[in-house]
Amino acid sequence: MICCCSGYFFPPPVVAGMHAFTEFLKSEYSEENILFWKACEEYKKITCRTEMTCEANRIYSEFVQTEAPRQINIDCKTRATITKNINDPELVIFEMAQAHIYRLMTRDSYPRFLKSDIYQALLQK
Repeated sequence: MICCCSGYFFPPPVVAGMHAFTEFLKSEYSEENILFWKACEEYKKITCRTEMTCEANRIYSEFVQTEAPRQINIDCKTRATITKNINDPELVIFEMAQAHIYRLMTRDSYPRFLKSDIYQALLQK
C-alpha cells in the first residue's frame, strides 16, 4: 500500500509513522495541528473555485476562527489576514498559518514524539 499526499508517494513505514505521530498528538491534546496541516495540503490541490471557497470556509471554521472546535495556535496577525481574505480565498490563504504549525510540530511536538512510548512501539514493529 502506498499513500499519496501532496503529490508525494510514501511507503507503508512512512504512513505508519504519520499515524503514530497523529496518535501521539492526540495523547498530547494537540491533534488539531496535524489535522490542520493535512487539510491545508489537500486544500492546495483544489482547482475548482467553488470547491476552494467551500473548503477554505470549512478549514477556517474548524481550525482558524476564534473559538473554533479545533482552534490552532497562531498569532493574531495571521488569523486576521485569513479572516480578511476568507470570502475570496486563494490557494495560499493558509500558507503562513500552515508554516507556523509545521514549525511548531517540528520544533516542539516531534522531538517529544521521538522520546515517546508510541514511537518506541513503532520501532519494534
